[in-house]
Amino acid sequence: MERLSGLDAAFLYLETERAHMHVAMVGIYDVSTMRDGYSFEALRRHIAARLHVVPPFRRRLVEVPFQFHHPVWLEDPDFDLDHHVRRITCPAPGGRRELAQVASEIASVPLDRSRPLWEAWVIEGLKHDRVGFVVKVHHAAIDGASGAEIMTALYDLAPDAEPVAPVEVPAERLPNDLELLGHAALSKLRRARDVVPLLGRTIGSAANLVGNIRNPDRKHGGVPLSAPRTPFNRSIGPRRTVSFARIPLEETRAIKDALGVKVNDVVLAVCAGTLRRYLASLDALPDDPLVAVCPVSVRIESERGSQGNKVSAMFVRLPTHLDDPRERLDAIRDSTEGAKEDHHAIGARTLTDWAEWAAPRTFGLASRVYSSMHLADQHRPIHNLVVSNVPGPPFPLYLAGAELVAAYPMGPIMDGAGLNVTVLSYRSHVDIGFLADAQLVPDVWEVAGMVQPAFEELRQLAGAIDPTITKPPAPVTAVGQRRNGSRRDGAARNRPAGNRAGRNRAGPARAARKGSGSRATGARSGGRARSSPE
Repeated sequence: MERLSGLDAAFLYLETERAHMHVAMVGIYDVSTMRDGYSFEALRRHIAARLHVVPPFRRRLVEVPFQFHHPVWLEDPDFDLDHHVRRITCPAPGGRRELAQVASEIASVPLDRSRPLWEAWVIEGLKHDRVGFVVKVHHAAIDGASGAEIMTALYDLAPDAEPVAPVEVPAERLPNDLELLGHAALSKLRRARDVVPLLGRTIGSAANLVGNIRNPDRKHGGVPLSAPRTPFNRSIGPRRTVSFARIPLEETRAIKDALGVKVNDVVLAVCAGTLRRYLASLDALPDDPLVAVCPVSVRIESERGSQGNKVSAMFVRLPTHLDDPRERLDAIRDSTEGAKEDHHAIGARTLTDWAEWAAPRTFGLASRVYSSMHLADQHRPIHNLVVSNVPGPPFPLYLAGAELVAAYPMGPIMDGAGLNVTVLSYRSHVDIGFLADAQLVPDVWEVAGMVQPAFEELRQLAGAIDPTITKPPAPVTAVGQRRNGSRRDGAARNRPAGNRAGRNRAGPARAARKGSGSRATGARSGGRARSSPE
């Protein structure tokens, strides 16, 4: 039995009928690499064999009576894999839009809290004989970093990896109410000793932050409640809509190097350019910059492999009001640097430490009242959207032998901010998942379609500094044409017929062969055979 941290539990308290606090990933798999061909049962067996290394897949929530303290995780004594791994067919023709529609329906349904908080949907019927795989996990169980670690536990590095023998994990006895209350009381007593040091650190952090804000020489990030209102900054409903986009990772790094910024700055600039185009198309482009919340991992080395959330947040300005892409990128670089300074002034652990003091009953009631009364429509947005950038593996991953060819992540939305952009680097690409409220952003594929032009303007900007970024690749030359004599043959093919005849007279044997019409002129140099009817 393990108690949820305050931050983990906060994602439970924030959840309402409209705001679902799960994260998800849409994977596309090439099943031709599976050892014995594709079968749903092979995928199911693979997941079953890895359950012992993925604790969030086995544990369920147990509430403390009277919500006296945060809930606890317990190894589910009634665990049944059939409730979690499901099978569905994608509508024809089985393209990305149809896959996204299925993912939208899956993302629109909250997880059942009476079972471990995850689901995996195998989606058959995709184009090119591929299979989709949507995994949905509650944010109370994982953050971006721990989710990436789960990927490494669930996947193999080769298609022919030896199967893992399943390991039986003993279920835990469900504690009675008295035991839960006693355990909660002891936990609160241990926590009480930390309140005085926490207050001291918080006062010092507040003083540091005020000093940073008052210093005109320092850069600053975004400020909560300073965001302009856009069409997706209203109260949300329960339905979700999903779309995908992809940009090349190598070119993203080249743009970063040429323009003297960081990869995250380039990603945010792509988002800013995308949203500028989208809002302009709706005639809703605000005169002020948008404010994005960017989650930041505060997981230290000793916490690698642990579950739960070790995350804080930065507020970053997205200058969608600026027309010039260089000015936008420079403004984003300054804002991210300022946001990091503000974040360090507050302290990386301040949010997670204070979250321990969240009162379950009060927090949950406040979230439900805020949602049911549509209070997000009554004040300036706290922020406009969430942009999360998670580094993924640069090497291929395999699930039961099936090669993962694309991985589109999706994060939750909340009242007042109906758009989430989550980015995952995988192999040679940066995969971008858009998840939005279906009423506030009904045309989410239009948003995804504006990623490429936003990326292209940055590519052209970098190409002005480093022409190799925009220089087209050299044409591929046939192997035979690279051998000795191929240049002479190529020149001969480009000469008029009379000149070629003159060249053939220098070699009687070749002229005789040409006159017979029995051999191609390129055969001797190893080129591709051609008839010579001249």
